[in-house]
Amino acid sequence: MFDKRLIRNFDFFLLFLIILITGLGLVGIVLATRSPVEGADGAVSEAIGSFNLYAVKLQIIWFATGLILMAIAVSIDYHVISDLSLYGYLVVIGLLIVVQFFGTKGGGAQSWIAIGPYRMQPSEFSKIAVILMLARIISKREEKGINNFTSILLLLLALAIPFVLIIIQPDFGTAMVLIVIFAGMIFIGGIKYRFILIAICAGLAVIPVVWFSFLDDYQKNRILIYLNPGMDPLGSGYHVLQSIMSIGSGQLTGRLGSGGFLFENMLSQLDFLPAKDTDFIFSVIAEALGFVGGITVILLYFMLIMRTLRTATRSRDTLGSLICIGVASMVLFHVFENIGMTMGIMPITGIPLPFMSYGGSSMWTNMVSFGLVLNVGMRRQKIKF
Repeated sequence: MFDKRLIRNFDFFLLFLIILITGLGLVGIVLATRSPVEGADGAVSEAIGSFNLYAVKLQIIWFATGLILMAIAVSIDYHVISDLSLYGYLVVIGLLIVVQFFGTKGGGAQSWIAIGPYRMQPSEFSKIAVILMLARIISKREEKGINNFTSILLLLLALAIPFVLIIIQPDFGTAMVLIVIFAGMIFIGGIKYRFILIAICAGLAVIPVVWFSFLDDYQKNRILIYLNPGMDPLGSGYHVLQSIMSIGSGQLTGRLGSGGFLFENMLSQLDFLPAKDTDFIFSVIAEALGFVGGITVILLYFMLIMRTLRTATRSRDTLGSLICIGVASMVLFHVFENIGMTMGIMPITGIPLPFMSYGGSSMWTNMVSFGLVLNVGMRRQKIKF
């Protein structure tokens, strides 16, 4: 039973940040999916009619159902959730195996399971599964520590199984997210530096294997284009160059700040910018709201991450702290990589911007993840009568 007295510890500010970021994402989706208008001489009714609200309505549905999932994640004690984490982990592994045989392709990767007109991406759910499994393993071995063969083997297995299933889809971006989650959690879990050094050396040694055996040509091109976007401006470098142009055209206050936006077409609305409502949603926001809007988004994410880390430091036990660290690591990498790739300072990996990019699987994953963070925060101290 959920104890109503726990509400006194509920982090309403964290929830407010999530709602605010999601709201900005809805603005970006509305602008990204708008049809081009004829110009300043067009009728106001025609300009208003150019907005296509289908995608934003679906995103609102994903957010609303995500709130329900968040409420469920909050209401069940995170210790109970941790005890059940193995079953959830196995379900996710099963879904990842199903994807290999019956999945549908999109963006060069076979990552989705079609359910009627909608698609589900199990690799998104693997992030939660890995966070919970790693937190459980580390916390259960708190007294002995994790610097022993058995602990390291269990941790590596918890990471390796979903990692391999995701990398062969191939979804390099999500696989990297799992690596970052793993690194953040074992670091806080007390892993010795010599093991970190060994892992770094092993990672460097395996790069040639990944390059020649696992990466498809389009993924290799993304990395090469990251080094020099101008080498193929009409091909592999097109995404990055158009994104940089979109961000730059926003200037200080953006197209919306200049007035008359009903009759002005943004680059994203003229279909110059691919994946504008998903991977490159930040470019749309930066073009529409300018430098001010872009910095605002970054500051909101900064506050979201810091609030999560604050919850980690105030947790009543190691398990709760590790769950928060895992979520913070996940969001930090998502934000840094996604915004970085839109500006050409990071390679294109296709990972979404949390709460802003269009997509149900991503939204549900983020909502459940922060439901767990809120869960930890609510139970940070014993209830006093």
